This record gives sequence, C-alpha cells and structure tokens, in this order.
Amino acid sequence: MTASLVRIAGRVQGVGYRDWLVREARRNGLSGWVRNRADGTVEALLAGEQDAVQSVLNACRGGPSGAQVTNIDESFAEAPDEPGFLRKPTL
Repeated sequence: MTASLVRIAGRVQGVGYRDWLVREARRNGLSGWVRNRADGTVEALLAGEQDAVQSVLNACRGGPSGAQVTNIDESFAEAPDEPGFLRKPTL
C-alpha cells in the first residue's frame, strides 16, 4: 500500500473536481479524502495499491470537463486509519 498527499492547482474549484475525484478514487478502490482549500487549490489524500494510486494521479492531471490543471504537488503521506474515500469540508 502507498499513500500520497496531493495539491492540485488551476481551475479546479467550481467545476465538480471534488465529486469527480471521489468517483475516480472509489472506482480504483482507494481510501482517503479530498477537499477544497481557501487558496483555490484542491487537496487530496490518495491511499491504496501503488498502481491504483498512480492511475488516479494520472487522471488528476486532466480532471473533469471544465477543469484546467496547471500544477500538481505530490508528497508521501501516511495512509488513513479508516477505509473509504470522503469529501471533506473546505480548509
């Protein structure tokens, strides 16, 4: 199992990015969460099998229609204690 904390920048708020990421993460069997940040970015914790995490990370570079991703910062993280993938409130 691997876990990554990612911050996604660009036009990623107001375009359904969080709901799209919840669907992508669940479809790939990931645990973690996604939330908007006050600075206009989207932050997510992606945890699961390495191939599944990488697949979702690759998909994040495009996002849903209407999104325009300009940058993704990724760092290693601890996997969440709870299973499932959640949408958290804005930080």
